[in-house]
Amino acid sequence: MAEGQIRQSLSGFYDVFSAGKMYRTRARGNFRKRRITPLVGDRVVFESSSPKEGYVLEILPRTNSLQRPPVANIDQGVVVTAVAEPEFSTNLLDRQLIALEVSGITPVIYFTKTDLIDDDRYREFETLAAGYRQIGYAVCLTREPFATEGLNQLKTTLADKETVIMGQTGAGKSTLLNHLSPDLTLATGEISKALNRGRHTTRKVSLMPIAGGLVADTPGFSSYDTLTIDYRELCHFFPEFMALADDCRFRGCVHINEPGCAVKESLAEGKLLQSRYDNYVQLLTLLKNQKPVYNKKK
Repeated sequence: MAEGQIRQSLSGFYDVFSAGKMYRTRARGNFRKRRITPLVGDRVVFESSSPKEGYVLEILPRTNSLQRPPVANIDQGVVVTAVAEPEFSTNLLDRQLIALEVSGITPVIYFTKTDLIDDDRYREFETLAAGYRQIGYAVCLTREPFATEGLNQLKTTLADKETVIMGQTGAGKSTLLNHLSPDLTLATGEISKALNRGRHTTRKVSLMPIAGGLVADTPGFSSYDTLTIDYRELCHFFPEFMALADDCRFRGCVHINEPGCAVKESLAEGKLLQSRYDNYVQLLTLLKNQKPVYNKKK
């Protein structure tokens, strides 16, 4: 028996990296009975008679996990965001950031397709990027797409970390990975103009060594699973609201109609991004009206 890390999953096989070697394994049959699915990024105990034959015996405790993409023990998530084609939306960006915050994963924002916008629009994005940096997020935005300074900034961020690259199909995730590690040559899918949605170009989930860290390249997706948090908890995943919460008059303030709300005061003074607050209110309303989901017994 040995310990290792699942680096790739494909059709029921799990490639486990241990002591400099890769072992192809399957999950023990009782995993299915116990409804346990090994994830890429899991630390596992396994046994192997040869590099092509082995079994995962135990999954060690996870620090976190994501459903889409199905990965575990991730340190940070790079949200690849196109400034155009597909059309930019602060709402989608904020939903992605919240999904990461809920999972305890540090978000990083990387803007792509900056060559498709004019200088005035680019200045708007500079202002937006400054707003997100003020919150505490790392943001990569360069006038030329995939400029060396932005890539170098990202490479430093990736070193010694396990990272998931996420974002809409067509946002440029595979292109970004190809720039970071040219020997990867991942298939890059053009946006299907007829359907206006990208074809899935990435079929398997794997952790790849890039820039001194491990990066999960994952299928593109344009919508996020419904958040299953209580609406009163939503503000906990907006770092800029949490920084002000102690100054609110009421404990448990959700920053909507309460008097003496420090968040609303900061917003009125122009110290917070209006788009963030608007997206917060919209999401809070959605969560408040969400009907509980009862899982039927199988």
